Amino acid sequence: MPREFDPVSLRLFVAICEEGHIARAAQREALVPSAVSKRLAALEAQIGAPLLLRARRGVEPTPAGHALLRQSRELLAAMERMHAELSDFAAGVQGSVRVVASASVLAGWLPDDVAAFLAQHPQVRVTLDERAGQDVVREVREGAADLGVTWDRIDSRGLPQRPYRRDHLGVAMLAGHPLAQRDSLRFADLLDHPQVGIVPGGQLDRLLRQQAALLGRDYAPRMQVASLEAGARIVAAGLGLAILPFEVAVSPIGASRMVLRPLAEDWAERHLVVVSREERWLSATTRALASHLDSRRRSPAPLT
Repeated sequence: MPREFDPVSLRLFVAICEEGHIARAAQREALVPSAVSKRLAALEAQIGAPLLLRARRGVEPTPAGHALLRQSRELLAAMERMHAELSDFAAGVQGSVRVVASASVLAGWLPDDVAAFLAQHPQVRVTLDERAGQDVVREVREGAADLGVTWDRIDSRGLPQRPYRRDHLGVAMLAGHPLAQRDSLRFADLLDHPQVGIVPGGQLDRLLRQQAALLGRDYAPRMQVASLEAGARIVAAGLGLAILPFEVAVSPIGASRMVLRPLAEDWAERHLVVVSREERWLSATTRALASHLDSRRRSPAPLT
């Protein structure tokens, strides 16, 4: 009869794969590296195939390792769900949830919405991590994250979606900019003025390049920065205008010198969604947070 897998060993294997290094996995799990190596050797003997390959800077899973990683995450998640749901009978919602979200989401409503959930359930631990849009979907699909919040244009086929919030793109510029006197702006109006690009290769950057191409123009920012806050600082310094989510850009550094005008394009309103795995894979805690976020989409945006 095949020997059953030890959940502790599976958790250690997941840690090794996520950290890419046995020593870092040992530190994360508060064990000595030799104990982790012994558990790994036992797993490989049990399976009869190598699970890891030595890489330049650590280790990476073999094909068998990738299969075990996927199955381990599902098994450990199922055990967490069992614990959470049984605990619900005695102490209400508890446990932990890992949420990954795009930069504009983390700079907008999500932290406030999660804070409201934690105020109701102080025994729950929620981890928020920033990821690019497609990485949000990948981590949810692979079981590395419980929930993901991103733009609905990101391909998330095969994963359930819940509507979350909306954001609106606006144009940030100095109050003395030639376009600042207009009530709203079209994208074509901006292309002859120096621009600041936000997060090269990100969702917004790709959208603007696509829309410029449809106009037969190039989107060629004077400079590019890696965050929304950095973009607002560059605009405040007078080095160009930037297209930013309206809800994020209302109070940047230097706001007294800046104005924000609506971008009058159909694509300037973006719909955000919460993605997850199928309901049967979600813990009671994850379901509670997802339901909370669904209810928050109808509440006013936080004051910034």
